[in-house]
Amino acid sequence: MNTSSSRSTLTTTQRKNPSMCQHQPACPTADSADREAARLVAHHPEQGWSLLCNGVLLFEDTGELLPDGQVIAPRRPLEAGHVVTAA
Repeated sequence: MNTSSSRSTLTTTQRKNPSMCQHQPACPTADSADREAARLVAHHPEQGWSLLCNGVLLFEDTGELLPDGQVIAPRRPLEAGHVVTAA
């Protein structure tokens, strides 16, 4: 009987939380620049958000919440004078 209290740690190349993306070609990851190109998993326009298959929550004001909790601020126009409204 082995009474050793030491533990061995196993390392793996697999992610602990695998991506929701199960299709090919795979969608961009949440940390890539083109993350918004991922497929929609859930779309709730009445609530103002969509869930992408890479785990990104995309809000109608263009803000984003990444799976790791990082917040991406909404993109706003640089100058209000350049905003065009429909007649």
